Amino acid sequence: MNRAPLRRVAADVRRGRGGARGEADAAIRRHEASDLNAYIAFDAGALRRQADAIDAAAGRGDDPGPLAGVTVSVKDLYALDGYPLYAGTKRALPAWPEGFLVASLRRLGAIFAGKTHTVEFAFGGVGLNPNTGTPVNPWDPVEHRAPGGSSAGAGVSLWEGSARIALGTDTGGSIRIPASATGVVGLRPTTGRWPTTGVVPLSPSLDTVGMLAHTVEDLRYAFRAIDSLARTGDAPADPVPEGVSGLRIGVPASRLWADADSAIAAVVEGALEELRAAGADVLDIEAPELDEAAERYLTGPIVQPEFVEFLQRELPDWIPLLDPIIGTRLEAAGGVPALEYIAAHQHRRRLSADLHDRLDAERIDLLAAPTLPISPPPLATLARLDAYRKANRAMLSGTCPASMLDMCAISLPAGLDGEGMPVGLQLMGPSGTDLELLARAAAVERVLGTNLTRLGMPPRVAR
Repeated sequence: MNRAPLRRVAADVRRGRGGARGEADAAIRRHEASDLNAYIAFDAGALRRQADAIDAAAGRGDDPGPLAGVTVSVKDLYALDGYPLYAGTKRALPAWPEGFLVASLRRLGAIFAGKTHTVEFAFGGVGLNPNTGTPVNPWDPVEHRAPGGSSAGAGVSLWEGSARIALGTDTGGSIRIPASATGVVGLRPTTGRWPTTGVVPLSPSLDTVGMLAHTVEDLRYAFRAIDSLARTGDAPADPVPEGVSGLRIGVPASRLWADADSAIAAVVEGALEELRAAGADVLDIEAPELDEAAERYLTGPIVQPEFVEFLQRELPDWIPLLDPIIGTRLEAAGGVPALEYIAAHQHRRRLSADLHDRLDAERIDLLAAPTLPISPPPLATLARLDAYRKANRAMLSGTCPASMLDMCAISLPAGLDGEGMPVGLQLMGPSGTDLELLARAAAVERVLGTNLTRLGMPPRVAR
């Protein structure tokens, strides 16, 4: 698998060396040789045509852009020209126009491999989808394990080698969960940093659009290019990570740690000890807001009513078709009183303000915790609805607090657990500090290593 940095890939293409077609052909070969089921639709012909257009532009002396020839997989929650939009459901939705993130990537020279699987309407953290299929987590050579959701095919497409960037969405953790479960890097930008246009909504109050990649440095490079299109005026200076010396990392006293399996907590603790040895200040901190935010998210007074309102208004004919995994969890959503919904928003804003004040007062740069408290479960153990619900709640519990508190957050590989599955280290930054978070995460990655050096190759990819 060619793991050249995105910056180098794009630079070669921009020099007119015909590199985009080579990238496309390599992605197609890897996809055709894979049995990981990352995609609901993959169009080799369209990918080659996009690549040829990029190479032709570079050959004329035009600059195709800073992401020229970079292959991108797109979660089937995004509108993508030339592809139907199912959003994980049993039939195609009405036509939607492409939105900010896809349009930005086109403008920057990226080429699109296809649409990856998502949980139905993105409503779930396990990654299971009985309608369109569930991608295979490449880290278990025998059992079909959960790939993490709701961006279920995103991390899998990266290991397949058919994409260098994977687009996901993150409402309660749907980028960070599959990043952790499959051993890649996933970023949830601050809520509202980028427009969510062209994406089927789950919860407009909490939805974000973002990306997964193999390394933090690749994410930093792509994020910077996209962010320059989203923001008006002079672009802010890109923070330069000088290393982790003096970085103040808070370890919160919360259920994010208490509820994590001991083997998983030990892996993340080990990673933090490596950072401490490299000069970071790893500090215990009280953060009761994280637990309160998680409970508010998981009891559903915000996400479920917003999702049901969207379905009733825009897609009422899809409601009877919902799989029971989704439908039964929405039965009580219509009964949430308006006052409870408003109070939930007011409460989460107070919690966010309180936590941000504490981080500022104690000069905490980042909060750290396991991304997932459990190992990605085998699908065979989730056949009963109660087992699925328990696993789904657990997989969301580590990531939803940052979402509720409007923080930016990233998951990067910390090691393997006792079952040989990846463990994610989640770093949460204050609202609006996306560039700083990426710079600090890049410094962390230089200490811990990338996923290849930290984890090795997944068994289903290395064979």
